[in-house]
Amino acid sequence: MRKGRESSDRHPADVISLADEDAVKEAVWSSILGLWDVVNTLTRLRPSRSKRYRVCIFGSARVKPGTLEYDETKRAAKALAVMGCDIITGGGPGLMQAANEGAASAPARSRSYGIRVALPFEQNVNAFVSKAFEHRTFFTRLHQFVIASDAFIVAPGGVGTVLEMIMIWQLLQVRHVQRNTPLILVGKMWPGLIAWAKSSMLAVNPPLASREDMAIPVCVPDADKAIALVRKHHRTWLVAQKRSSMRRTRDRGRGSKERR
Repeated sequence: MRKGRESSDRHPADVISLADEDAVKEAVWSSILGLWDVVNTLTRLRPSRSKRYRVCIFGSARVKPGTLEYDETKRAAKALAVMGCDIITGGGPGLMQAANEGAASAPARSRSYGIRVALPFEQNVNAFVSKAFEHRTFFTRLHQFVIASDAFIVAPGGVGTVLEMIMIWQLLQVRHVQRNTPLILVGKMWPGLIAWAKSSMLAVNPPLASREDMAIPVCVPDADKAIALVRKHHRTWLVAQKRSSMRRTRDRGRGSKERR
């Protein structure tokens, strides 16, 4: 019994006393870094192929139904839905609702998704979302936008919309998203922002970005031009899907022959 008591009284080097505040902080920090390693590994996983072409539409939560911006966003989403594209938004009001409403008008051809984040306001998912995802942080929400989407359309919006656009731009720049993925900025507010980026980043020596980087976002004046660009990319995607399907069929045939 004495031996047992002596053993339980020992404090091995890997045991951290809660009274040692610095050691506790270090243990928590090391654990968080370890979790990030797990998260980073998981984010490398991708489906071998996507069965649906999905367009993410970013835009202001403040724009009301009946305005030009709302109606144009709704019209664009409807045209894309009829084309067979799923529509992804932040699931909230304003232009997010407009896009989901457009997708919902063609339910046989399209699915309408909303990717939400916990906020003290804008809590309700709009009525036109057929499937919603909830996130506690902007980081995980933005990551789902990225891995779920084949094209991005950015309608007029505020700070949150600009943040989303800039993040997609940067991921395209460093090729964490396929470089040919469309990033389409619709409306009058965007050319000025791109012009500022060019004049501020390219006018210094050395330049802070390349001219190729500045060409990633494409500014268009209206919904029709955005629809046309997505339609062109969608056709390319369909051809790639067909080739991929034929290649898998051929590989399965070869595998079957080899097993005989």
